[in-house]
Amino acid sequence: MFGFIKKGLQKTIDVIKNIVPEKKEKIEKSVIEEILIECDMEYDVVEMVLNDLPDEISRDRLFKALHSLFAEKQIFDMTQKPFVDLIIGVNGAGKTTTIAKLAKKAKDDGLKVMLGAGDTFRAAAIEQLKRWADKIDVPIVYTKQGHDPSAVAYDTIASAVARGYDRVIIDTAGRLQTQTNLSNELKKIVKISNKALENAPHRKILILDGTQGNSAILQASAFHEIVGVDGIIITKLDGTAKGGALFSISSRLKLPILYVGVGEKESDLIEFSPEEFVNSILDTIYKAEAKETNE
Repeated sequence: MFGFIKKGLQKTIDVIKNIVPEKKEKIEKSVIEEILIECDMEYDVVEMVLNDLPDEISRDRLFKALHSLFAEKQIFDMTQKPFVDLIIGVNGAGKTTTIAKLAKKAKDDGLKVMLGAGDTFRAAAIEQLKRWADKIDVPIVYTKQGHDPSAVAYDTIASAVARGYDRVIIDTAGRLQTQTNLSNELKKIVKISNKALENAPHRKILILDGTQGNSAILQASAFHEIVGVDGIIITKLDGTAKGGALFSISSRLKLPILYVGVGEKESDLIEFSPEEFVNSILDTIYKAEAKETNE
């Protein structure tokens, strides 16, 4: 948790400290409103949070209100082999680096991991993922720029099945000439993955750039409509003061946040805990008391 606070939320915490320089036992509703808006929580969500709260708000009451905004994580049967993750999101959000982080985490857990370079729209994307695969020493299936990404997905899954691998992580293009092209391509990848292995991809993960704050919600909604997203990873959280947007994103989309990226190293991916996230913010504004959990 120490690392999460220092690396992931420091800029957000700095904003809060400017608003509440001294910790208190109860905080005025108007001050909480200012904090949440300054940290980039959507105003409609701020109103919803504060609607039933008193004029002076205790830590306990605010914890419960904020924690309730996060969607519960879906339980996936990770014993399926190979378990296939399809990674989606726009270019520049940190998709390729996040794939490397997920692969490193799985490998450190003793799993055999294979990557698929399904973003054949950009040659740079293929090369970048190949470099990461070499760095963390995992196999990768790739083809030339412009080739069919669905074929890459099929070949990656088929190879992982044949070789007894535990995890498959497949990249996808973030932008094509039109939204229709992107939509059709993603739907085809999902369909072909299922032909390679029944029920694959088992999980469709959307990568969102944390520095975009609430502006990422429309982008996320579009991807969710295309393929049905199962969970979100927020990147670059350490580089923004917009930590409050995570409340809006999860609440509006009804999707769980799985991980947050807090740096460029392959180890800089932290499993997201709503309890730790909320407590990290409340630690900044309230005097110390027994921390709430949602158990």
